[in-house]
Amino acid sequence: MGWTRGGLAGAVAVWALLAGASCRGLDPPAGDAEEPPGAGTEAPVARPSPGPPLPPGTASLADVPEAAAVVTPSVVNVSTSRRVEEPRSPFGMDPFLRDFFGFGPGGDAPSRTAVSLGSGVVVGNGGTILTNAHVVAEADEVLVSTPAGREYRAEVVGVDPPSDLAVIRAPGLDAPPLPFADSDAVRVGETVLAVGNPFGVGQTVTMGIVSATGRARMGIRTYEDFIQTDAAINPGNSGGALVNLRGELVGINTAILSKSGGFQGMGFAIPVNLARPVMDSILEHGRMIRAWLGVQIQEVTPELADAMGLAEAEGALVAAVEEGSPADAAGLRPGDLIVSVDGVAVGSAARLRLIVSGAGVGTPVELGLVRDGRPLDARVVLGELPGQEAPRGRSAPRGEEGEEARPLGGVRVTDLTPSLARQLGLPPDVRGALVLRVDPASPAFEAGLREGDVVVEAHRRDVRSAADLRRALEEAPGRRTVLRVVRDGGSLYLALPPS
Repeated sequence: MGWTRGGLAGAVAVWALLAGASCRGLDPPAGDAEEPPGAGTEAPVARPSPGPPLPPGTASLADVPEAAAVVTPSVVNVSTSRRVEEPRSPFGMDPFLRDFFGFGPGGDAPSRTAVSLGSGVVVGNGGTILTNAHVVAEADEVLVSTPAGREYRAEVVGVDPPSDLAVIRAPGLDAPPLPFADSDAVRVGETVLAVGNPFGVGQTVTMGIVSATGRARMGIRTYEDFIQTDAAINPGNSGGALVNLRGELVGINTAILSKSGGFQGMGFAIPVNLARPVMDSILEHGRMIRAWLGVQIQEVTPELADAMGLAEAEGALVAAVEEGSPADAAGLRPGDLIVSVDGVAVGSAARLRLIVSGAGVGTPVELGLVRDGRPLDARVVLGELPGQEAPRGRSAPRGEEGEEARPLGGVRVTDLTPSLARQLGLPPDVRGALVLRVDPASPAFEAGLREGDVVVEAHRRDVRSAADLRRALEEAPGRRTVLRVVRDGGSLYLALPPS
């Protein structure tokens, strides 16, 4: 199910927010009434015997009020404000109309103050607070208030949009920092509390369970490993705390899945084991410094696994290797399947991205690979992730058209000439078959092929022209078609059904 910041599958909105909603007190279970024993009375009704003791370190439901009392002083309200310019009036250049509509001298557009609310968690002395990046991004002023109503001016120490985390500091704030749990040890079904300021009504505690762990590929942020919970999370609580019944911080609440914009049973928190290195790096360097392998990776679909002769759809498929990167120096190639890092299995591309990013710049790692069906190892010394903007999307240029490539019915291709490469913003040495048209009803479109793609490989053979593509496809009839394409400056593999 695909996520977007404005909606999910055209209707389901992903609202970045955070922990908390009103918490109703739980009445104790009603027991059977006991009558005082006496002559002629029946024996008291037997109560069920207690179950086996909980594992060491596990809290019981009786600890909910105690846990809430411990954590609530460490969760604060975060309010931000920033100046937003209103659209310029079309009459702003006319002196009479400018004055009539209230513009100042020079035709400057009016501005307003945009205010937003969120939550934050005290994680260190001196008023150090962990919250969401989207809570404080582009803020001109940040104010922090405690449950007791005391207010402090805060400064932004650093923001990391790829993880949606930020660190702020409120000097003078005297609140106890929350201890961190080991979020890798969190179990599905474990009771958790969400603490925050929903809808700006004031600090609120809600209770639920951990519904799932390791939620990724949701399209909310670049680095995803969410804890899913059914503890009520509502707008206004971004940056709030998800805690266990021992009063330890498990995660930073960050998003909900909702059709209405309110809580509907699915909330997501960033686990503290992902948040801690981001926080530490921001406190030390003012930003998150991530390690870098230098490959473009993608998930292995069942279709790709079948087409490439893989036993299982697991691991991270290397779609491209960046020139001069650590992966390039170690000899990695497009088509390699990364299955482990330092002996630990990599189940997905999302998991590999998390492992590498937090491994540390300059760290040597041993990659377990599968290349052309054969296992091999590669030692890579990780570099520092360059700060580069994602390439903008492009559409195919109009003009040159080629003949339809068989067996790719509904697909029209042509040679990628130097002039077409310039229009696409590709390096002049890139060669391949440029896709000019893909019929939306064709199997190729369903498999992901799009106009503007450049096919550079088919069935592990280089493609430098439309003729090369046709020959490669004609030599492998009845098999799934595995293509490597260049798109928007990146590279990925596609598995098309047999012709």
